Amino acid sequence: MPLKRGNIYLAPGGDRHLQVGGTAALYARLRAGDPVCGHMPSVDVLFHSVADVAGARAVGILLTGMGCDGAKGLLAMSQAGASTIAQDEATCTVFGMPRAAISLGAAAIVAPIGRIAQHALRKAA
Repeated sequence: MPLKRGNIYLAPGGDRHLQVGGTAALYARLRAGDPVCGHMPSVDVLFHSVADVAGARAVGILLTGMGCDGAKGLLAMSQAGASTIAQDEATCTVFGMPRAAISLGAAAIVAPIGRIAQHALRKAA
Protein backbone atom coordinates (compact mmCIF):
# COMPACT_ATOMS: atom_id res chain seq x y z
CA MET A 1 0.00 0.00 0.00
CA PRO A 2 1.53 3.38 -0.97
CA LEU A 3 2.08 5.75 1.96
CA LYS A 4 0.45 9.14 1.63
CA ARG A 5 1.35 12.27 3.57
CA GLY A 6 -1.10 13.10 6.34
CA ASN A 7 -2.40 9.54 6.77
CA ILE A 8 -2.02 7.16 9.68
CA TYR A 9 -1.47 3.46 9.10
CA LEU A 10 -2.18 0.84 11.77
CA ALA A 11 -0.71 -2.65 11.87
CA PRO A 12 -3.38 -5.33 12.12
CA GLY A 13 -3.00 -7.73 15.00
CA GLY A 14 -2.02 -11.22 14.06
CA ASP A 15 0.85 -13.05 12.50
CA ARG A 16 2.65 -10.40 10.44
CA HIS A 17 4.85 -7.35 11.01
CA LEU A 18 4.20 -3.97 9.38
CA GLN A 19 7.22 -2.58 7.56
CA VAL A 20 7.98 0.36 5.31
CA GLY A 21 9.80 -0.15 2.02
CA GLY A 22 10.71 1.78 -1.09
CA THR A 23 13.05 4.62 -1.90
CA ALA A 24 11.49 7.78 -3.31
CA ALA A 25 7.92 6.44 -3.08
CA LEU A 26 7.40 4.69 0.24
CA TYR A 27 4.93 1.90 0.85
CA ALA A 28 3.65 -0.23 3.72
CA ARG A 29 3.87 -4.00 3.60
CA LEU A 30 3.00 -6.88 5.88
CA ARG A 31 5.70 -9.52 6.33
CA ALA A 32 5.71 -12.86 8.10
CA GLY A 33 8.28 -13.32 10.83
CA ASP A 34 8.89 -14.33 14.38
CA PRO A 35 7.64 -12.28 17.33
CA VAL A 36 10.06 -9.57 18.50
CA CYS A 37 10.10 -8.74 22.21
CA GLY A 38 7.17 -11.15 22.34
CA HIS A 39 5.12 -9.00 19.94
CA MET A 40 3.58 -9.61 16.55
CA PRO A 41 3.41 -7.07 15.03
CA SER A 42 6.36 -5.35 16.67
CA VAL A 43 6.98 -1.61 16.79
CA ASP A 44 10.73 -2.33 16.68
CA VAL A 45 10.37 -4.06 13.31
CA LEU A 46 8.38 -1.12 11.93
CA PHE A 47 10.75 1.54 13.28
CA HIS A 48 13.87 -0.28 12.04
CA SER A 49 12.38 -0.45 8.55
CA VAL A 50 11.55 3.27 8.68
CA ALA A 51 15.11 4.06 9.79
CA ASP A 52 16.45 2.03 6.86
CA VAL A 53 14.32 3.57 4.11
CA ALA A 54 13.29 7.02 5.32
CA GLY A 55 16.09 8.11 7.67
CA ALA A 56 16.00 11.84 8.34
CA ARG A 57 12.70 12.23 6.44
CA ALA A 58 10.83 10.41 9.21
CA VAL A 59 9.25 11.31 12.54
CA GLY A 60 9.00 8.51 15.10
CA ILE A 61 6.55 8.72 17.98
CA LEU A 62 6.34 6.22 20.84
CA LEU A 63 3.22 6.42 22.99
CA THR A 64 2.05 4.75 26.20
CA GLY A 65 2.51 1.01 26.41
CA MET A 66 3.84 -1.88 28.43
CA GLY A 67 7.31 -3.32 27.92
CA CYS A 68 10.16 -2.16 25.73
CA ASP A 69 8.90 -2.78 22.19
CA GLY A 70 9.77 0.21 20.02
CA ALA A 71 12.69 1.52 22.09
CA LYS A 72 15.49 0.04 19.97
CA GLY A 73 13.67 0.89 16.77
CA LEU A 74 13.19 4.50 17.87
CA LEU A 75 16.91 4.64 18.66
CA ALA A 76 17.67 3.35 15.15
CA MET A 77 15.43 6.08 13.73
CA SER A 78 17.21 8.72 15.81
CA GLN A 79 20.61 7.45 14.68
CA ALA A 80 19.38 7.62 11.07
CA GLY A 81 18.54 11.32 11.55
CA ALA A 82 14.79 11.05 12.13
CA SER A 83 12.99 13.28 14.60
CA THR A 84 11.97 11.19 17.61
CA ILE A 85 9.33 11.85 20.25
CA ALA A 86 8.20 9.91 23.32
CA GLN A 87 5.15 10.52 25.48
CA ASP A 88 5.92 11.84 28.95
CA GLU A 89 5.24 9.85 32.10
CA ALA A 90 2.57 12.21 33.44
CA THR A 91 0.21 11.58 30.51
CA CYS A 92 0.93 7.86 29.97
CA THR A 93 -1.40 5.15 31.19
CA VAL A 94 1.60 2.79 31.17
CA PHE A 95 5.05 4.40 30.94
CA GLY A 96 6.97 1.24 29.96
CA MET A 97 7.62 1.74 26.24
CA PRO A 98 8.37 5.48 26.40
CA ARG A 99 10.54 4.96 29.51
CA ALA A 100 12.60 2.31 27.70
CA ALA A 101 13.13 4.62 24.71
CA ILE A 102 14.04 7.59 26.90
CA SER A 103 16.48 5.41 28.87
CA LEU A 104 18.25 4.49 25.61
CA GLY A 105 18.48 8.15 24.58
CA ALA A 106 16.19 7.43 21.63
CA ALA A 107 13.75 10.31 22.17
CA ALA A 108 14.93 13.81 21.25
CA ILE A 109 11.66 15.21 22.60
CA VAL A 110 9.61 14.00 25.59
CA ALA A 111 6.19 15.63 25.60
CA PRO A 112 2.69 15.32 27.02
CA ILE A 113 0.19 13.62 24.73
CA GLY A 114 -1.56 16.90 23.95
CA ARG A 115 1.63 18.45 22.51
CA ILE A 116 3.01 15.54 20.50
CA ALA A 117 1.16 16.39 17.28
CA GLN A 118 2.46 19.97 17.46
CA HIS A 119 6.05 18.69 17.75
CA ALA A 120 5.55 16.14 14.98
CA LEU A 121 4.06 18.67 12.58
CA ARG A 122 6.86 21.12 13.26
CA LYS A 123 9.45 18.44 12.48
CA ALA A 124 7.60 17.15 9.41
CA ALA A 125 7.27 20.59 7.81
